[in-house]
Amino acid sequence: MSWFGNGKKKEAGAALPSRLHHTAYVTNDMEATRKFYEDVIGLPLMATFCEKDELFGAERTYMHTFFELGDGSALAFFQFADPADQAQFGPQMPFTPFHHVALNVDKDAQAVIEARIKAAGYTEPGHFVLEHGYCRSVYVTDPNGMIVEFCCDDEAAARDAPARRAKAHAELKRWLAGDHTVNNTYRHADRAA
Repeated sequence: MSWFGNGKKKEAGAALPSRLHHTAYVTNDMEATRKFYEDVIGLPLMATFCEKDELFGAERTYMHTFFELGDGSALAFFQFADPADQAQFGPQMPFTPFHHVALNVDKDAQAVIEARIKAAGYTEPGHFVLEHGYCRSVYVTDPNGMIVEFCCDDEAAARDAPARRAKAHAELKRWLAGDHTVNNTYRHADRAA
């Protein structure tokens, strides 16, 4: 169970997206990307579109692949035929754990994916684990330099989600006003507000 999305109140007349359709990135090596997502992680390649479009004042030739997640959404990647287009639209990703995509998994899926990552030879800093308290996260860097997180929520955090949601705006306001007191009671019980 995920603590994101539990108890979300919908205002009258509000139309919310139902789920993530896909998130897209540019790759310099589509086959390395395919091997990583399909062979190592286990996400099936669900579509490959080969395209030619007039975009931003020039004709662009590219492919667009989609790797399926459990809810039908996808991680998608572009690769351009022209190296100039590739350079323009595919800037290098900075190496930082604060720029990543996080995918929700249960304990069993996380264990299987973590074993596949290790079997493929990934080690620190390309693979690491963080215990956030509210979730356990397995991180791995894909062939494009993008960090992918496989996040398994803690059951207590899922149960406490309604209380966390009720305080979310107040906590944001408090932090932005300069009070940086830790409030992650799952990880820092001794320092939490």
